[in-house]
Amino acid sequence: MLSSISNASMASNIRVATASNFSETLKAIARQFEIKTGHTVIVIPGSTGKLYAQIKHGAPFDIFFSGDIKRAELLDTENIAVASSRFTYAIGKLILWSPQTGYIDKQGNVLKERKYRYLAIANPKLAPYGKAAYELLQKMGIWDNLQGHMVRGENIGQTFQFVKTGNAQLGLVAYSQIKQPGHAITGSFWIIPESYYTAIKQQAVMLKDNDSVQSFYAFVKSSEAQDIIRSFGYGIDTREAYAQ
Repeated sequence: MLSSISNASMASNIRVATASNFSETLKAIARQFEIKTGHTVIVIPGSTGKLYAQIKHGAPFDIFFSGDIKRAELLDTENIAVASSRFTYAIGKLILWSPQTGYIDKQGNVLKERKYRYLAIANPKLAPYGKAAYELLQKMGIWDNLQGHMVRGENIGQTFQFVKTGNAQLGLVAYSQIKQPGHAITGSFWIIPESYYTAIKQQAVMLKDNDSVQSFYAFVKSSEAQDIIRSFGYGIDTREAYAQ
């Protein structure tokens, strides 16, 4: 795989659309790939639902890292994605987070106590992490009671900013947003048990099929990139076949 990358004849720009939660991880992967190849990876983050709609309307992306299975699968069945390119690149983890130390307990009881003014979640209709947040709150039996106490972000990136800037006291965000390699986690958090929501399997598809796109796609599947993905707090689907 590495030899094929090294033999790329010309440097080029690769436009990659990605779910907001994966943008920093993807940038870290892209930096290593750029050093090895001379190609430039342009990362365009956004909500999975909106990026999918843009791709359907002809947005010039080369690869799409969806925040769920659904949109990647749709692009596959609609023959917009390159055939047989779809794979699970990461498994996301939902957490309850506050920048305030000691604010969130390890069982998430703070959600039921409702001493906060606002809880931030991503839009369940657009963002997979928002859908997971909805499932959690429904399972806890508090969704209906929180309608006046929630602010909704268009995507998980905006949701995180609501909490980081203090517009919401706590939020249901992606673990990867607070787990940065080499940095201590700030504030307090509860990692939501995976039994509380449908697994957030994040899938990618190729939208263009050329040498540079294939090279980056192969690199994302490499053990080097896989280690980077884990370092940002994601799980890996070991049943998927990764390039060695």
